[in-house]
Amino acid sequence: MQYFQALKLGQKRVAIAREYLNKLTNNKAMPALALRDNKSNIWDPVGEENLYAFVDESAGFVLTDNSGYILALVDNTGTSKTIVQGITKEQKENLINLFQKDFISEYRGKVILPV
Repeated sequence: MQYFQALKLGQKRVAIAREYLNKLTNNKAMPALALRDNKSNIWDPVGEENLYAFVDESAGFVLTDNSGYILALVDNTGTSKTIVQGITKEQKENLINLFQKDFISEYRGKVILPV
């Protein structure tokens, strides 16, 4: 796929994921990555599927604050499409219940966050 085609499709998928996450987090969701990093010259948009993942320092990331977790909606490769920072343990539990009600599965692999 050509770069601009992949980017436009990825941006559309990011917007859909962000809109959904904004509904759950009082408009705190930020856009993340529209393209997958595949270590080649082939451009791939992020996947259409939405999976949730909570990231903390145990995942090897250094968080800029100490308020808990980063929540990411990711595709099936772990590429984050939208993120929310500063999720507390209580908020995390509430969000997990909402994701389960909406049949959104948890992603258990390595999450790729924007740098």
